[in-house]
Amino acid sequence: SNWIFNMKKIFFTRKLIKTSEKYASNLFKVKLNVDDILLSKEEIINQSNDCDGIISTVTEVFDNDIISKLSKRIVIISNFGVGFNNIDIKAAKKRNIIVTNTPDVLTEATAEIAILIILGAARRATEGIKYARNKNWRWSSDFLNGKELNQSNLGILGMGRVGRAVAHRARSFGMKIHYYNRVRLSPDLEKDSVYHDSIKSLFSVSDFLSINCSSTKETKHIINKKTLNYFPKGAVIANSARGEIIEDDSMIEALKNGKVFSLGLDVYNGEPNIHPEYLTLSNVFVLPHLGSATYTTRKAMSDLAIDNIREFFENGNCKNIVN
Repeated sequence: SNWIFNMKKIFFTRKLIKTSEKYASNLFKVKLNVDDILLSKEEIINQSNDCDGIISTVTEVFDNDIISKLSKRIVIISNFGVGFNNIDIKAAKKRNIIVTNTPDVLTEATAEIAILIILGAARRATEGIKYARNKNWRWSSDFLNGKELNQSNLGILGMGRVGRAVAHRARSFGMKIHYYNRVRLSPDLEKDSVYHDSIKSLFSVSDFLSINCSSTKETKHIINKKTLNYFPKGAVIANSARGEIIEDDSMIEALKNGKVFSLGLDVYNGEPNIHPEYLTLSNVFVLPHLGSATYTTRKAMSDLAIDNIREFFENGNCKNIVN
C-alpha cells in the first residue's frame, strides 16, 4: 500500500527529530522547514499549497483566517503536541480538514516537569540559585525557608492523563490529592484522591495547586482575581498546562501581597514574551515550556504525528482525531 503514501505531500511547519523526518520521507513526499524558522501565516499558506497534509506545532496559530485560505488539497493537520489550542478545530471541520494530536506519549515527561515547578516554587529555587551564584549567602535557621510538600494538600485542576501522572508522583511526596475535573473519575482511576464538584471547593483546600487541564473557553483565565481569593493564604500554584489559564495581573498582585506564596510556570501567556513582572518577582520559578522536552518523548511525539497522517491516509480515519 506504500504507493498511496508516496503520492501524498506533507508540509512540516517546524523541524522535528531527524530520525522522524527521515521516517516521514520514506512514507511521503515531504517539504521540511530545514532552518527551523518561524513562518508567517502567508508563508504557511503559500508553502503548503501543493500539499495534502500539514504537521504543525504549538508555535503556529491556525485560526479561521489561515484555515480558510489553505489549499483545497489539505485534508489533515497533524499537531505535534497533546494540546491543540493553537488550532481552530471548528474552522478546520468546516473545511473538512481533520485535526489530530499526540496524546499519551508525553504524559510522563510533562508530569515530571509539573513536579519540578512545584518543587522549584515551594523551595524558593529562583532565590536560591541567585544566592548560590552570587556566593553571598550565610546559613541561618530561617534562610530561604519554603513550603513542605509532605502532609500538604495538592489540588489538581484537570485529572486527565497528566493530572493522574502528577497525582501518582505527588503521593510519594506524602501529599494528599484533591481534584476537580469535568467528570468524576471511576474509582480505579480516582484511587484515594478526593473529588470536588466546584473549583471553589477545590481551591479552598489547596495548599498546592497543579494546573493540568486543557485550554478551552471555560478554562481561560480560570485563575483570576475572584478565584485567587478561594485559596488558603500562602498557597503554591504551578502551571504546566497552558498560559491562558492564568490571568496575569491578578496573579502578580497575589504574589506581591502574599496571598500566593510562590508560582511555578512552565507555560505562560504570549510565549516567549512572558509578562515582565514575573521576571522581577523572586517568588516565581519559570521554565521555557519544557513539559515534553526529553529526547525519548519528542521522538515519540514526532513519530506519532507522522503515524497519525499515515493512519488517516491508510483507512480514512485516525484514533487521535480531535475534531
